Amino acid sequence: MDKYGLIGYPLGHSFSISYFNEKFENEHINAKYLNFEIPTIDGLTEVLDRNPELRGLNVTIPYKEQVMKYLDAISPEAEAIGAVNVIRVTHKGEKVILKGFNSDVIGFTQSIEPLLEPSQKKALILGTGGAAKAINYGLRSLGLKTQLVSRYKRQDTITYDWLTPKLVKEYNVIVNCTPVGMYPHADECPDLPYDAIDTHTLLYDLIYNPDETLFLKRGRERGATVKNGLEMLLLQAFASWEFWNGKD
Repeated sequence: MDKYGLIGYPLGHSFSISYFNEKFENEHINAKYLNFEIPTIDGLTEVLDRNPELRGLNVTIPYKEQVMKYLDAISPEAEAIGAVNVIRVTHKGEKVILKGFNSDVIGFTQSIEPLLEPSQKKALILGTGGAAKAINYGLRSLGLKTQLVSRYKRQDTITYDWLTPKLVKEYNVIVNCTPVGMYPHADECPDLPYDAIDTHTLLYDLIYNPDETLFLKRGRERGATVKNGLEMLLLQAFASWEFWNGKD
């Protein structure tokens, strides 16, 4: 039986395991999807050694960047983004060959593009991790100017205290790529001047548990268009299956 799985830490919020095992059952695919919760990325080697039937992996927080040094090949898009969240595992004799891809950008752009208005030309990206890198790449591919926001000042990044009402009106697409507001911390939200949000604003949250984060709720109450990350996850899952089965 073929195996697929997810590496990350922690994995309590994982969507993939139920999605793929249901897919395998419904489509009579002789395969199983497992969660591999590894406290450090070094645990990947043991996962591969203990599971010779592995054909593919998804990668989640906090390993989308760290995993790249373990790969034999990386798709040009994942290389440009600087993060990998899908790995195709192939076996040539005794050798295990790992190729990395990024499905974040595919899922995100297909999900957000129908919501974008002509007036929405600039976006704030909250966070600087692997997902934020993919979202940045995706928004730029859709023609938007982007600005990364972090708790800490770094190159090409601003901090939350820079987010004035004027800036939020100018950068009227805001994407949350941080875990702030994720269950069980659903009473938290990113530190923004929410009073500056209006009907011209689009708020997108990669979080899907809860369905409506406080970030989205506060935006919706001010007339913004809001969307969570569930559709993105589904689109990513479709893309993962394509990557695992040989379509680059």
